[in-house]
Formats: sequence, structure tokens, C-alpha cells
Amino acid sequence: MPARYARVVVDSRLPQLDRLFEYRVPPGMEGVGPGVRVRVPLRGDRLATGWVVEVADARAWEGEVADIEQVVSAVPVLQPEVWALARAVADRAAGGAADVLRVAIPGRQARVEKQWLAGERAALPTLPELPESAAVLPGLVADRRRVAMECAGGVVEVAGGAEAGEDGPQWIGRWAVALAALVRQALERGEQAIVVVPDHRDQRQLRLALATAVGAERVVELDARQKNPERYRGFLRCLEGEPLAIIGPRSAVYAPAARLGLLVVWEDGDPLLAEPLSPWVHARDAALVRQAQTGCALVIAGHARSSDAERLVELGFLEHERVGAHRRRVLPTALADDGRRVPAAAFRAASEALAERPVLVQVARPGHAPGLRCGDCGTRARCAACGGPLGRRSRGAAPSCRLCGRLAAGWQCPSCHGTALTEVGRGSTRIAEELGRAFPGVPVVVADGDHERLRVDGRPRLVIATRGAEPIADGGYGAVILLDGDTLLAREGLRVGEEAVRQWATATALAADGATIVLAGVAGIAVTALTGDTTVPFAKAELAERRALRFPPAVRTASVVGHPDAVAEALEALGEVEHLDVLGPVPAEGARDGDLERAIARFAYADGARVAGIARGRVLAEATRPRKPSAPARLRIRFDDPEPFEGL
Repeated sequence: MPARYARVVVDSRLPQLDRLFEYRVPPGMEGVGPGVRVRVPLRGDRLATGWVVEVADARAWEGEVADIEQVVSAVPVLQPEVWALARAVADRAAGGAADVLRVAIPGRQARVEKQWLAGERAALPTLPELPESAAVLPGLVADRRRVAMECAGGVVEVAGGAEAGEDGPQWIGRWAVALAALVRQALERGEQAIVVVPDHRDQRQLRLALATAVGAERVVELDARQKNPERYRGFLRCLEGEPLAIIGPRSAVYAPAARLGLLVVWEDGDPLLAEPLSPWVHARDAALVRQAQTGCALVIAGHARSSDAERLVELGFLEHERVGAHRRRVLPTALADDGRRVPAAAFRAASEALAERPVLVQVARPGHAPGLRCGDCGTRARCAACGGPLGRRSRGAAPSCRLCGRLAAGWQCPSCHGTALTEVGRGSTRIAEELGRAFPGVPVVVADGDHERLRVDGRPRLVIATRGAEPIADGGYGAVILLDGDTLLAREGLRVGEEAVRQWATATALAADGATIVLAGVAGIAVTALTGDTTVPFAKAELAERRALRFPPAVRTASVVGHPDAVAEALEALGEVEHLDVLGPVPAEGARDGDLERAIARFAYADGARVAGIARGRVLAEATRPRKPSAPARLRIRFDDPEPFEGL
């Protein structure tokens, strides 16, 4: 039998191992094929896990070739389209393909895998009849269009399903119904669809909408919140090639789908869609790469237009679409002269709405008192262990750190040695107490990180929620009061205004048609974004300002962090790129005695591939330099890094 050779990508974080290694398939070893997991030798007796990318009868490497040690699993978990995507995404960000595959492919569950291999594939039921209320973009999937979709708010009722023990109808956002209708188009053509959402709250709404539009049997969820066997079982279903709706958070963009007809990214401006691990690729950018490779329909949708999506529209890459209509009355108000936290207009709107419906009050911070100061000298109270700010979770509770959670009983001011603490600001529980006294007899519900609520019924009540934790109300809220707008906009950062508009638009989308929206303590262009019919003018203005300043997303950036010598050499190499300019270098945050510097390289999107190639070369050169095993890497380059712009 002639020898066969497998080319393997090794699961390693080392940049010098980011390439295909060739191994001989030992005689008699079965199950070695593209996509399977294997164990292969590295140096000496070290073994590493990897994935077979291709198998050939001829050798490509002239040197010594080792044998594959073991076939871990004969299931081809690395599909060709996922490998192509991982390689392209990693190259775009000057990172390693194995880092992307680690996110894309869940850990093996042997028992689940054995059941899947032995199981018979039951035929999927026919698609259910689509409700007339579903919003559809005609021909989107068939024409392979690329769309920036702005979804009007409001909630609708869908058919019941097993949801927390309830079998009755459920209320969800109109956006979920609209996206479910688009998914239905893809599945009708025998194709697959992937929908990427920021968190489990959006995922729940989408799951309910899809259960009505395509049937629960055709919905696969891929989510790190799932138990490992459940997630792996869903991943294996995607390998079957059936017309399925695949939904999940940012990692779902890498789901195996050989016949991908539709790819949707919901609320691409949400920070949760930015990957926190190397190579730090945003789900929107991965979706753009995948669309270019597959030619599928691409939808970037949200209640508010992001500046990144607006750039793609102005380039002609995406088409603008607006779906649905949402009638509401927006009342922007300045803070009351008497210092009241809740303006009089908000009290009137809440009083009128509480006669029939619940009222949503969005606040900036959880807990009772978000901040504490020394009662004698006014110094900000901070944790003695980590330096984080102290606050109180509830009235009378001991102060605790908002970062590490450590209690700070017996706190003493480092400036004046005083022990008295003064509360600063109002959190969700404190505002709930105040509004409870203002509206006696009205039930008050708190929804924040410590009190999760996914939905409330349609009876009159006050719902005090932090941003992103607002529950769905049956029938929609009769009024939405957006507090702490001044606090939200007072933060420093390049995307503060854009993020505020997105969070306000998300909250107002939960209101019933004709509801009153009160925006407290805000003026300027951010108000016009909410009071108008569309947020597109605001996104255009944001993008125009970024172009004038050469800030993202008008240009791409790469942060270069490391030892001063390594940073200087990297910047010298990057200087070969025309029109690339550099901000810095400056001492990096946390640097001691100038041992760490950071610079920011700005360049055009067209130069991205060249810049990434040079950057990868410098990282590889630094990684292969002799150094102590415990010494940190001398150079790190991160593309599209938002951190340097958060304090602008």
C-alpha cells in the first residue's frame, strides 16, 4: 500500500507553529481524513492535538517526516469552509489560525460523538406555514443581497412553546420575527442560515421566533452557556448539511455550514460581539470575510445604525433597508432645576401609562449607591486590595468593591483617616425605592446583573432596569423613561455617543405602539438620533467626524505594544507602507521605568493585507528570539484595537 501524508494544523498559541505540518499516515491506521482530530508529535516526546487539513499521496516536505500518533476522532469536525475562514480571518488580523479554530470548534464529547455516529438521521418535518405578521425582505436570499437593515421597534406575540414551563403565547421583538422570515427564505431553498446575536437575551427571542417560522426541530443553538455535551451535539448536527437555522453569540459566525445561504449579524455595534481572545476578531469582520468566500446573503441589522455599517453603506457594499414602523412620542427633557433625578415629564408619562401597562425605567448603574466618598474630605473610596471603586449593593449593606467584590468593612480614608462614607449617585435598587414611594401601591421590579428578568406580564408595574437588562413586557411598555443620559454621555471614549444611542434605541424598541419615551438630561445630536424616524443621520455624522480625525472606522488601526526596541523595529518595518502614520510611541499603561511602550499605526483598508503580513513577520521574529521561558513576549500587535480610543 502506498504511503499517505497528512497536513495538519497544530493547536498551539505559538506564532512559529502557525503553519501546516506534514505527517505520514502509518500503515494500518484508519480514519485519517480531512477535518479529523489527531495527536501528532512535536519535538522530542511532546504530543499535540491538531486537525487534518488535507491528505495526499505525495510528500511536500523533503526533510524527515514523523508518523501521526493517534486518531482522536474520525468525525471531520474541521470543515473546509471553516478552515478557509479561520485562515483568512487570522491572516487579516496577523494572528494564528489555531486561535480561531479553538473558538470555532467545541471540545470533543466522546459519548455524544458515539451516539451521533450510531444514530439514524430522522427526516426533518416540512416547514410550518409562515404567519402573515412576519416582515420579509423580498428576494434577499435568492439575490444574495448585502443589506444594512434598520429594524423598527415594538413587540409582537408568537406561538407558544416550552419556555420556562410555559406553553402559552410569548411576546418578542419585531426584529426577531423579521430575521426569522429571512431565515425561512434560506431554508426554503435547501440552504443553511447563521444568525449571530450579542447575548442570550436576544438569542431567546430569536429562538421563539424561529420556532414559529421554521419549526423548533430546525433550530440549532451554539452557545458557551450550554452544557458541553449539548453544545457539541448541536455542533455535530451542523455537519449533517440539512437546512438548519444556526444561532448563537459571536462564535456562531464560525459554525460549519457548507451550504450557507444567509448570514446575519444582529446589533453589530454591541461590544459583546468583539472577541476578547487573540486574534481579537469582531464577529462583523469575520462575517464580511465569510460572505466574500461563500457569496451568501449578508444582513447587518440593528435598531440603530453603527458607524461601521454606515461606512459599508456609503461604499456601496451594503444596501440600506428599513423594516417596519414603530409609533412613539419622544420627549427629551433637561434635568430639573430643583435637582430631582426624575423630571416632572417622566412622572406624568409614568402616571398615565400605569393605568393600563407596565413602565420601563432605564438607569445607568446597578446596586444602591454606585459610588462612595469620604464623608470628611470627599476622596473617592477605593478598595484596599485592587484599587477599584467602592459601592453599596443595597441600603445599609457593607461597602464592597465593584471590581473584585471584596467587602470593605472598617474602611479608612487614606487622605484624612476618616471613616464616614457618603453615597454618590443612585443605582437601580435606590431608584426603585424612591419610585416605589412616589407611586404607592404600584409593584416595582428590579432587573440588573443581580436580578435577571427576561420578561414581565402586561399588568401595571414599574420595571427598573440597567442598560442591556431590560425584560420584554407582554404587549409592550406603556412608557419608557431613560434616566442618567447625562452620566452616559459624560464618559470618555470614541464610541460613547454611538453606544448611548444604541442602548436607548434598544430600550425604546420594547415600548408599545403609541407609547411615550422620556429621555432625561440629554441635549444635542444624540437626542435627534432618538427623536427622528431613523438613526442613519446620526451614524453619518459620527462617520464624517471620524474621517476628519482619521479615527476608526474611517481607517484601520493596529496597536503595537512591547519592549521599546521591539516596538521601534516594528514601526520601522511598517513605515514601508505608504500613507501609514503612527501615533506615539508612549509609555504603555502599567509600564515601569519605560520597559513597555505602545504605538498606534493607522492605515487604509486597502493596505490591510500588507500591514498584517509585516506585523506577523515582526511578531514571529520576536517570538523566535532566545529568551528566558518565563519572560513575557517582547511584542504584541493587535489589529482594530478599541482600547486606545476608550479614553478620548
